[in-house]
Amino acid sequence: MDTQEQADKKANAVVEEMLSKDLFSKWLGIEVLEVKEGYSKIQLKIREEMTNGFDIVHGGIAFSLADTAFAFASNNRNNVSVALDASISYTKAVMPGDVLIAEATELHNGRRTGLYQVTVTNQLNVQVAFFNGTCYRTGKPLL
Repeated sequence: MDTQEQADKKANAVVEEMLSKDLFSKWLGIEVLEVKEGYSKIQLKIREEMTNGFDIVHGGIAFSLADTAFAFASNNRNNVSVALDASISYTKAVMPGDVLIAEATELHNGRRTGLYQVTVTNQLNVQVAFFNGTCYRTGKPLL
């Protein structure tokens, strides 16, 4: 097994550990699609109870999905990292029955901070939200 394969195996173990204790992500129905060092791709199926008073999906659902992808990508080197800043821009309405996919990509991996972009798309590969997150690295391992 080469070094990158070992790193990706460890990244997956970290995400599995995080998800095992993440009751909110379990309640949302988040599924992990892919994890690599500094990267994660996850999805969830939108349910009727996720709608707001306008019969569209509450923005907090897309934010929560993107935030979870950010957390998985920023922590998967086994260095506990917490959000310092996060923002989201919504580009298209989400409806019940949609499947959202959040793909988190690392832009900067510093000793104390990290910067990530998360693109959220629907089942038609249409972008519905764009998320940016900055994290602080605590220097403590999860595993």
